[in-house]
Amino acid sequence: MSRKRIPLLALLATTLLPLATGCGGAAGADSDGRTVTVTVGYQSKTINTVTAGTLLRSLGYFEEELAARGKRDGVSYKVVWQDYATGAPITAQMTAGKIDIGSMGDFPLLINAARGKQLRQPTRLVAVTGYNLRGGLNTVVTAPGSSLKSLADLRGKKVSTSIGSAADGTLVRALERAGLDPEKDVRKLNQQPSVGASALTAGSADALSQFVAWPGLLAFQGRAQALYDGAVLDLPTFHGVTVRQKFAEQRPGILDDFLTAQRRATDHLRTRPVAAAESVAKATGLPAEVVYLYNGANGISTFDPQLRPELIAALKQDVPLLKAAKLVGDVDVDAFVDPAPLQRAAAGPAYPKAGTAKSELWLKGQSTTRSFDTPEELLKAVKGADVRAAYVPDALTGTLWFADKAVWVADGKRLRPFVTPANAEAYASGHPGARTVGYADAVRLAS
Repeated sequence: MSRKRIPLLALLATTLLPLATGCGGAAGADSDGRTVTVTVGYQSKTINTVTAGTLLRSLGYFEEELAARGKRDGVSYKVVWQDYATGAPITAQMTAGKIDIGSMGDFPLLINAARGKQLRQPTRLVAVTGYNLRGGLNTVVTAPGSSLKSLADLRGKKVSTSIGSAADGTLVRALERAGLDPEKDVRKLNQQPSVGASALTAGSADALSQFVAWPGLLAFQGRAQALYDGAVLDLPTFHGVTVRQKFAEQRPGILDDFLTAQRRATDHLRTRPVAAAESVAKATGLPAEVVYLYNGANGISTFDPQLRPELIAALKQDVPLLKAAKLVGDVDVDAFVDPAPLQRAAAGPAYPKAGTAKSELWLKGQSTTRSFDTPEELLKAVKGADVRAAYVPDALTGTLWFADKAVWVADGKRLRPFVTPANAEAYASGHPGARTVGYADAVRLAS
């Protein structure tokens, strides 16, 4: 992406209408001096960002907020949505002054902060979109039927990931915990998620480490099986909203409107999760069942714009990994995080923290789902039902997964689901007599 600044057309209008003056980038006034364009960078298929991207765009809430502002100040506002596969090109466009507001994952956010400071286009983190307090948004998968059963089996293998992404961070940390050197013991392939997915299918990659929604999508399609559940790390992961500092200072009202609209989109998703999943599916082409795995009532991601202390603390822990990879230098996280705009614009009752996930059943033709306190209760309900999707939380990490893709362990009369064989083995090793069973057998055994 070009890093050249675009002309500040809005300067032509400074003597006519101060409100419509340019602010050093995309959100300048058009030639008529009375139309302001705001450019938002988002990742439509990174569905942990939908409240600041795909869902927000489909609902039209940002445009509604700007229209109300326009009636008050006599200015027309136009939103340009730019869709990308990862956070890196959004950062490139922001530091070029061509994108005003963007959303991306925690590792890319730190790169965003570093590049912004380096190129004198500083940015600020102003909100969160979705988070998982244990790290379950990132997963390592292998091909169906692969002989690889744990991270230790990746020694000498080719692993596709996107360098500098949150999924890459999960891979590095997980390999180190498994006693492997991420640089020497595996061959990392730096690929876009879609390219990596194709490489896994073609056999040119032995494993794929990616972020939401790629692991769930590939598992749902029968193109992959989970090898490592990122929640084993027990470190928070999240996506957030970043803004150019110049834009935030010169257009605080527009930023307020964006954050207000994001709060409205968050409320919509939390109160109407099935409808939100269907909407995102329609906009992205992703199966609604996959969207719901992450964004549903008990989904892997919890949506809340608040800059929770535990998330900021996790961000600080990410800096050394990015420094070691020579992707950033020092990053002043405290200076990067700016809670003031959200406190000013999106006041409302606090959302509760993510609780313990429940099993959930989505029947065909239904616009609502049914939750169960135990996986055994779900398995009983599955019998003879016309199932669209069934979801169960991993018995160790709580990460939600498709019931028919989970690894099931029979422990006496109890049936326990797991995202990966490694999680199942960890449980079984502490429960003598526990044995692995197939999904059909688990359904049959449920009484």
